[in-house]
Amino acid sequence: MLFIVAALMLLGVAMGSVAHAPLPVSLVAAAVIGVWLALFAVRERRARHR
Repeated sequence: MLFIVAALMLLGVAMGSVAHAPLPVSLVAAAVIGVWLALFAVRERRARHR
């Protein structure tokens, strides 16, 4: 749960700074966050089925 709170806080910071960052930097950051969230979801789903 603490990781989710930290991720949301970082997302808030990123959303505030994304308006000032170049588009390629924003797209790379969005891809990294998306991959991290997808891996987290897969890991949680596997843990729930065990």
